[in-house]
Amino acid sequence: MASGKAAGSLMRAVRVSEFGGPSVLKLWADVPIPEPADHQVLIRVHACGVNPVETYMRSGTYARKPNLPWTPGNDVAGVIEQVGQHVTTFKKGDRVFTCGTVSGGYAEYTIAAGDTVYPLPNSLSYKQGSAIGTPYFTAYRALMQKGQAKAGETVLVHGASGGVGTATCQIARALGMRVLGTAGTPEGMRLVEKSGAHRAFNHRQIGYTDIIESYTGSAGVNVIIEMLSNVNLARDLRLLSVAGRVVVVGCRGSIEINPRETMAKESSIIGISLSSATKKELQETVATLLAGMEVGWLRPVVGSEFPLDKAALTHELIMQGGALGKMILTI
Repeated sequence: MASGKAAGSLMRAVRVSEFGGPSVLKLWADVPIPEPADHQVLIRVHACGVNPVETYMRSGTYARKPNLPWTPGNDVAGVIEQVGQHVTTFKKGDRVFTCGTVSGGYAEYTIAAGDTVYPLPNSLSYKQGSAIGTPYFTAYRALMQKGQAKAGETVLVHGASGGVGTATCQIARALGMRVLGTAGTPEGMRLVEKSGAHRAFNHRQIGYTDIIESYTGSAGVNVIIEMLSNVNLARDLRLLSVAGRVVVVGCRGSIEINPRETMAKESSIIGISLSSATKKELQETVATLLAGMEVGWLRPVVGSEFPLDKAALTHELIMQGGALGKMILTI
């Protein structure tokens, strides 16, 4: 038996009843508030991050298709409303965030397993809390666990003004790396530098990779965190140092590369998937991020904000690129 809020009430939630374009996201006003199981918690959602993967799942083109009707959203921040009887780490009223909802985050309430929920310090708002989950967990996995980046190395964040990009810049700078980032506008470049990059470059400028090469000299870039590999991967291979690594975080199509580019430098192309992280890897990530909150270098950048009834619009906008910070829904 869960303790806290009485069951039986209704909530607003965005639901997908059929796969398709953004218009299939419908706001329902009569969805039953879910009841947490023994090891789960019920969270009153204050904000929820919007991620590109949710657009793929909504369209039915993702490898993992959700059961319908489905409520998108994994990254939420809010307040514990109810806890399962075996949950001892949280109580009603605690401020928390998660990137592992069970019932979906585009809703007024959501369920999450107790061991995937983390305390949200008072120094961060709920909006910032909803921008932590997928962006920071992905950034740490890409940079440290797969890219094996080390203090003193040069890291290029290719597409650094969005949620994952700003998170990567903050982590890399905090852990002692020389950080370079790209963005497509002067405003985006300023945000990249504010997020920790030593230098920002405009990836819409003709010949910008030549400028990066000139900046890094013969040493090249040790690790590239790549947000749009179907556009940039061939360029990335030429920017790498000996034994350099490109970590593919995002891809929206195919690209032709010359594998010979990897041979002389013995460079690597590495893909990542947050869902492949082991429990031990997730624990390592959480420890680092919580420490970042404590000392103050983890400061999520909140971008565009929309109410719950504009969920369809967020799915249109997030695929247009040029993000500045993390797009969120406020509830």
